[in-house]
Amino acid sequence: MNLRPPIDVAAHVSAELSTIIEALTDDPDREQPATLEDVRSALANAAQWAPDAEVLHPQERNSVLSELEDLIEEFGNDASAADFVGTKASEGLSRVIEAAMEDAEFPELPTLGAVRKAMVNGLTARMVGHGVIEGDEDATLLGEIDELISRYGENEAAETFIRFE
Repeated sequence: MNLRPPIDVAAHVSAELSTIIEALTDDPDREQPATLEDVRSALANAAQWAPDAEVLHPQERNSVLSELEDLIEEFGNDASAADFVGTKASEGLSRVIEAAMEDAEFPELPTLGAVRKAMVNGLTARMVGHGVIEGDEDATLLGEIDELISRYGENEAAETFIRFE
């Protein structure tokens, strides 16, 4: 039985590998949680793990496989694949975080807890009023930031979760 990695290893996993792992861990037909070995097997049979398998250039596939091998060497075959999926905020929450970062009330980069407090104190309402986010997103965004806080803690820098697309 492997323990969770002591650091946030997902922050050091490439976007390509994170996407592949996420596709495997989100598979509703899986009976057991995916391990790094499962990811390696899926990559070996690329057509099985994701519909985008054909899109990966052979060099990218080799690079991702090499990165995965390094992770297996460091954390073991049995390491939970879910621990290696990078977490990013939704587009709406990313906008909220960016608005908080630009807010003069924050003397430094805001934490997840500070962004949540700002949301409860009217940040999202102002953004809805300005048409930046949809009115029905407020509760969803609050639930999303609560989930991030429960996983990473309220003192984690919010900027690291911004989704750039």
